[in-house]
Order: sequence, then structure tokens, then C-alpha cells
Amino acid sequence: MIPVIMRPPREEWGQLAQRPVSDPHALFDVVRPVVEDVERYGDAAILRYEMRFDGAMLESLAVSEAEIEAAGAQLSPVLRQAIISAGNNIYKFHKAQKFEEIRVETSPGVVCRQKAVPLRSVGLYIPGGTAPLFSTALMLATPARIAGCPEIILCTPPQRDGSVHPAILFAAALSGVNNIYKMGGIQAIAAMACGTQTIPKVDKIFGPGNQYVAAAKEFVNLRGTAIDLHAGPSEVEILADDSANPAFVAADMLSQAEHGPDSQAILVTAGGDVIIERVIAELSEQLEALPRKETARKAIGNSRIIALDNMSEAIDFTNLYAPEHLIIQTRDYRAAGEQILNAGSIFLGHYTPESAGDYASGANHTLPTNGHARTCSGVNFDSFVRKITLQEITQEGLRILADVINPMSTAEQLDAHRNAVTIRTNML
Repeated sequence: MIPVIMRPPREEWGQLAQRPVSDPHALFDVVRPVVEDVERYGDAAILRYEMRFDGAMLESLAVSEAEIEAAGAQLSPVLRQAIISAGNNIYKFHKAQKFEEIRVETSPGVVCRQKAVPLRSVGLYIPGGTAPLFSTALMLATPARIAGCPEIILCTPPQRDGSVHPAILFAAALSGVNNIYKMGGIQAIAAMACGTQTIPKVDKIFGPGNQYVAAAKEFVNLRGTAIDLHAGPSEVEILADDSANPAFVAADMLSQAEHGPDSQAILVTAGGDVIIERVIAELSEQLEALPRKETARKAIGNSRIIALDNMSEAIDFTNLYAPEHLIIQTRDYRAAGEQILNAGSIFLGHYTPESAGDYASGANHTLPTNGHARTCSGVNFDSFVRKITLQEITQEGLRILADVINPMSTAEQLDAHRNAVTIRTNML
């Protein structure tokens, strides 16, 4: 069911770290005409595409206040409270990330500062098809609100009857978002990037989606709209030794696999053959009980189990793979976690499933995929602000710096740079 690779040599690791991803640029021929249509015709184009792709005949793109207010009553009290509790945890963790201004006197009379300024306008895309990801509304809207973004809009696909899943509306409103629009796919990304009669143009787009959404984000990014991450299918790695519970490992792999057929779940172990056999048995048994088992089955086909000789090798492979999610189920999981340099989010210990980070622990679940964890972070408070530096120099401070600036600008043959200093110091 799942490929098992026993003790591969290091020269094969690069190939084993590959993801089952398609090039988003290959879909640009599909994306371009939709974006250009929305850019030209605005709301009218979006309404056409909503009928075509989502099967919804809409009279208005905006979600009404009445729809938002009614959403909470459509949820069970248990789910309402769960969303509130998760929102509180997400708020606490992201609030703690808030940037405090830096002020440093680098030399006498020379003060440098750094401040954080919120992005003016952000657009949040929340998938709402086979799995309405209302948790993503919490994950994106909460740090945007903490950052103080003046304009936050949210787009999510409508159901065929023109409604939006009430959990998405409740989570969005709980997070402080009231500008919610019924649109999905390429047309939603195009609307936020270009602006229409109803939807304001935003400066940066956040949120996951299928391959068409990912391609649309890449396309509008090339045209000048910032995006959160260059995203691929979701992925998890479980790093395990013989102390791991095979049922836990299998459950974690399947929780990732049910996201989509192109998801990937990797088990990297130095725990010997016994744990591999037990994990495979658990995968088979647990898979059959899942409502989304066909989706998960396809994803498991894209996945693999890799057995290595020792934990040192397993950690080296993990840093090469750079997983979006990394679950460490080993005896000394804290020590292993300290050796991980490349991962989007790390889940330490046998009782820390990825599901906790996806919903309720407080950490953000919008993370770099496809090896991008080597070079970038997941979404956090800083994703919604810009850092600006400020400098202030007194007369005496400029006298001191002149002895540094003048020889350097002369050596670089930039005489106007030197003159901007000397014309001032000569007047002191």
C-alpha cells in the first residue's frame, strides 16, 4: 500500500525528498483568461464564473450582515465553543508575537529605530468546497486584526444554494472580519488582486487552495500582488524510533492524507523493522474506517516509509526534506527537535498530533510546503506588517560619521554621496 525504502544511500536522499507536485506555471494558460476577464468586466465576470465553477446563481457577492449574525445559531453549542476556544488560543500566541519598536544609538548622536506598520489591505482566501476550512479563517484573520490592518476582506466559495458554510462566517466574524464575499477559485484571487465594483483591490493575498488557486496566486504575484506563500500540496513527516506508538503514527499520516490525493505523509524511522510492520498494519485498518478513505488512499500512494540506520541519519534526512509539519515521536524528542533546522512547524512528543496545530494549540497552520521551509517561515504576526527603519542624526553625530562615510564613498567613486555629508559639515 505504501512504498518502504530500507536504508537508502545518501546519494538517493534527494530523490526521496521530492514531492508529488505539479508546476503552477503550467496552469497559467487556464488562469490568465479568468484573471483578465475579471480585470475587464469585474463583478459580472465573477458572477458568471460562480455559476460555471461553483454552480451558484448569485444576486450579490457580499455576505449580508443578517447572514453573518445568523451563522452562530446554525452551529451546535459544542462547535461554537470549540471555535471560540481555538480562537482564544490563536489570539494569545499571535498577540505575544507583536513587534516592539527598536531604538538603538549606534554611535554618539546617531539613533536608528525600527517600527512595524500594518499592511493597508489584505485578502484572505478560505476554501469551502469538500472541506470548509473555517479554522483557516481563525488562523489568518486573527493575526491580521492584531497587526491592525485597516482593511481585511475574506473570500470563500458559496454552496450551490448561494449560502456560505456557517462555521466560516462565525469564525470570520469572531476574528473581526465583516467584509466577506461569496466567490471561490481563480476568480476570487483575481478579484482581490485586480479589484472590482464590489471587491476592493488588496495589497497581499493569504490562504490555501487547490492547484488552480495556487497557480492564480503565483500569476497575480508576478503582476505585482504580494502573496503569503508559494504553496504546494500539504505534507507531514513523522520522525520516529522504537518508542513510537504505531497507531499514533498511522493516525498522524492519515490525518494528512485525507487533505487531498496529492498530499504526502512520510515516516522516517530508525526504529527497526517491527515498527514499520505495525505502522503498515495500522494504516490498513484505520484507512478503512475513514469517510474520505479514497482520497487518503491516493495520498498514501504518494507517501513513503524510509528506514535509516540511526537517529543522526534520520535527522539529516529530515533537514533535507524540510517538511511543512514535523511530528517527532522519539524517546528524547526535545533533543531531536533542537537539531531540526528546516521545518514549518514541529510537534514534539507522542501526544502532540498535527491536528492540534491545525485547530487549537495556538500556532498557525499556514506553513511553507515543498521544501520552502528551508528559506521561509509560516504565516505569523510579521506576515501582516512591514518593518520600517528610521534614522536621526545630530550635528555632532554627523561629524563623527563623516570620518566613516567620506572615505567609503570616495572609494566607491560616488562623489555626490560624499558631498551630501561635506556640504553639511562645512556649515557646522
